Amino acid sequence: MYINAVEQPARLKLDDGELLAEWQPSYKHGFAMQAPLAIVGFGLALISWWLSGNWRWIVGALLMIANWPYTLLGIMPTNHRLEAIPPDKAGPEVRALIRKWGGLHAVRSGFGALATLAFLWALNT
Repeated sequence: MYINAVEQPARLKLDDGELLAEWQPSYKHGFAMQAPLAIVGFGLALISWWLSGNWRWIVGALLMIANWPYTLLGIMPTNHRLEAIPPDKAGPEVRALIRKWGGLHAVRSGFGALATLAFLWALNT
């Protein structure tokens, strides 16, 4: 959610070349952090289900890991297009792609929020 609420609006204030130059390393670092966290969250939720028998943990686990196929199928084509453009060649199409990327990433944030709600639901039953 931080990306959609803070980082994306801040980066959109940059000019096209700086916008892309900021997005490219930010994406690589974010991917390196978010992918393992999704796996760890999924695994811990499965362990919680196994130990408690509460099926709500599986709901949270599936919502958490849903980010992986969504990212691979829904976001990666846009990521690859943005990664292939050198910052010195950036123009209005880059801004449009990064705006699109922000909307796509908001779905990832939604999966995370729903997973958190499912985990809270599991804790309160």
